[in-house]
Amino acid sequence: MATAPANPVRFSPSVEQHRPEEDETVTTLKDTFKTILDTTSSNYGHAVRGVHAKSHGIVTGTLTILDGLPPTLAQGLFAQPGSYEAVLRLSTAPGDILDDAVSAPRGIALKVLGVPGDRLPESHDGDQDFLMVNGPVFGAPTPAAFAKNLKLLAATTDKAEGLKKAWSATLRVIEGALEAVGGKSVLLSQLGGTPEVDPLGETYFTQTAYRYGDHIAKFSLKPVSAALTERTGDKVDVKDRPDALRDVVRGVMIERGGTWQLCVQLCTDLDKMPVEDPTVLWDEKLSPFVPVATLVVEPQLAWENGVSEDQEDRLSFSPWHGLAAHRPLGSVNRARQDIYQFSAEYRSRANGCPMHQIKALEDLDA
Repeated sequence: MATAPANPVRFSPSVEQHRPEEDETVTTLKDTFKTILDTTSSNYGHAVRGVHAKSHGIVTGTLTILDGLPPTLAQGLFAQPGSYEAVLRLSTAPGDILDDAVSAPRGIALKVLGVPGDRLPESHDGDQDFLMVNGPVFGAPTPAAFAKNLKLLAATTDKAEGLKKAWSATLRVIEGALEAVGGKSVLLSQLGGTPEVDPLGETYFTQTAYRYGDHIAKFSLKPVSAALTERTGDKVDVKDRPDALRDVVRGVMIERGGTWQLCVQLCTDLDKMPVEDPTVLWDEKLSPFVPVATLVVEPQLAWENGVSEDQEDRLSFSPWHGLAAHRPLGSVNRARQDIYQFSAEYRSRANGCPMHQIKALEDLDA
């Protein structure tokens, strides 16, 4: 049975502190997203996501809620044992589709289907989305700081790919030197200094806080099957392989599939585990990540040219798709509410194709 911390903080609206500049910052973020989207849609003749544009695989599976969870963990989606259909998308962070030699943080988006319960106003009926990156902290403490970082990323969107490869290689050397002496730069990683690790071996984190029923939490997705854990920390050879990560994901998924644990870290101290500053690491000594569900992906084809691109267009993910019991918290999440919707509407309008709500796995290929 999973063990929860004895005294998690109870959720109250007072844990959020709204900043007076948030509306203005959202406008700036939308303008920056539009710059990225205008550039990429013109280049590709097709609109893609404003961030995490390149997919390395889309797989389907089953999320099973663990039986016997204690009351503090049996909240929202996890209140009762049961199984749900799910879609998992693996990606990297930039808003343009790049050669994999240009490194960037890895991301996953998990959509759980057919979830009952009271929903957030922006949510599709029945889905619960979890968006995560392979690092436990966010790259900016506030939406305003995030907007500055995004402008730096936007400035690279239309640069020559050869220049991006050279820039990325240089940043990886700098980041490697920092890590060798115990340091790390989230911004350097975001700009292309991320090691070329295998995405299947990584643990992913929401980085920002969410309501967890009566409590407050962050989520993570951790690989547990041998097909995945044996790849943890492995570097992928990306030389002259523009879609190396897609090749790796496809090879493992079609032969072995994979199993992950969905875990929860409950907030136990608002001073040491703040809601409004996602750059602060929530210490696992104060509250460890505890498994609450298992995601099983059976062997399958993770990418099929001519098919997976259509699935990409059908899928939209947002932290704000889900249950009211798992409402995103903090200023960064509040900013994401509008800009994720803006990006999805832009894609829908530019591609002349309304976003389809995926209610069951069969809808993915309809």
